[in-house]
Amino acid sequence: MLTAVETAAAVAGGSLTAREATELALARIAEREPKLNALRVVRAEKARSEADAVDARGDLATLPLAGVPIIVKDNVAITGESTNSGSLATPRTLQTEDHEVVRRMREAGAVIVGISNVPELCVFGTTDSAEGITRNPWDVSHTPGGSSGGSAAAVASGMVAIAHGNDGMGSIRIPAACTGLVGIKPGLGVVVSELGNGSWFDMAENGPLATTVADCALMLSVLAGDPALAEVGEVAGLRVGVSVKPPQVGLPVDRHWAATAQVTGELLAGAGHEVRRAEIRYPMRFGPASLSRWFAGTQLDVSTLPDTSMLSKRTKRQARWGRMVLAVGGPRDGAREVWRRAAEKYFADVDVLLTPTLAQPPIEALAWSERGWLANVVSNVRYAPFAAPWNLLGWPAMAVPAGVHPGGLPLSVQLVARPGAEGMLLALAGQLEQLRPWSRVAPAYR
Repeated sequence: MLTAVETAAAVAGGSLTAREATELALARIAEREPKLNALRVVRAEKARSEADAVDARGDLATLPLAGVPIIVKDNVAITGESTNSGSLATPRTLQTEDHEVVRRMREAGAVIVGISNVPELCVFGTTDSAEGITRNPWDVSHTPGGSSGGSAAAVASGMVAIAHGNDGMGSIRIPAACTGLVGIKPGLGVVVSELGNGSWFDMAENGPLATTVADCALMLSVLAGDPALAEVGEVAGLRVGVSVKPPQVGLPVDRHWAATAQVTGELLAGAGHEVRRAEIRYPMRFGPASLSRWFAGTQLDVSTLPDTSMLSKRTKRQARWGRMVLAVGGPRDGAREVWRRAAEKYFADVDVLLTPTLAQPPIEALAWSERGWLANVVSNVRYAPFAAPWNLLGWPAMAVPAGVHPGGLPLSVQLVARPGAEGMLLALAGQLEQLRPWSRVAPAYR
């Protein structure tokens, strides 16, 4: 499978057509999708028509994603498709216009070959719903994470080279870590959000999932409307703080996940960066502040539905908590500001924070949507606590592959920086890709 960069170059150069690239992707989807359940919709005929339209354009050399097949997450509007958001309660109305990020990808020459599966209303950290259970290409007994798990499973199995995701509590970085991919949550305002009813109080951002840093950067540049982000630069002499302390007190961190952050720090030190162990202090109030926005954001999304009777019990319970938060005048910004001041103090001496992306290996791929609300919340927080703090602040953060766990699933590190530093994070990730190359797709699909 060609990378997105290679595909766009081949289509622009005439050695490959958008239709041919699309047919190759559709063939891989037909072969691999039945085992993984990554996609709600395969847009075979529509994708062929879109590819033909790309081939007919006279400006192929100017299209960053010329003929590149992509997957779009099922919570943004696509003209002519319903936006189901993983729920039986959402109307099946066909959308009459594209979400802005979809419009940008189409304008850049991308071809939408499918729509990914998501958990109901994209609330939880596993991907299962009325559409069934989505499975991890590395080990189908485990989850690919959530809520962009369908997109991640499609990319990690080689159906496509890149996919759209979004991240409100880690929903790009968690699936990237579960499936051995690169994924970035840009900082607040870098990419238009407009997710659900209020983007979870500005915690949710659109971003890419990819197998290479160059592909991740290319897609981010299109989503952000900033061509400069596509150029993965070089970095030297960064101050890197390594922290393996979990954000919530008492959560265990698997020793292999902790060790991969430390080893990655040693790699960067060997490359000339100033690396030191520097645990970041997460204020006690950050957790409740994040949860209150998660709960209340769910309720705001539920409030737009004409009939909530078809919601799962876990989503109803989540929304009920959200109504309580809203009823007492929440969410409030005090705890967010306390956390911002603590983060800014830490970053006065550090350019990049390096943590494990997950605290535990991906959990089992089960019908979590049929389990209780508390079981879902506890399991999600226990295995994936490191991502959410940066949604609360709106700072950029990304997941980068970092080896393989003895259990056979991938390892990953999280890189975090101040607002506006997406380019620096991509450059550092590119350096890691050179220092410790990773396999682009899961073992069964190489």
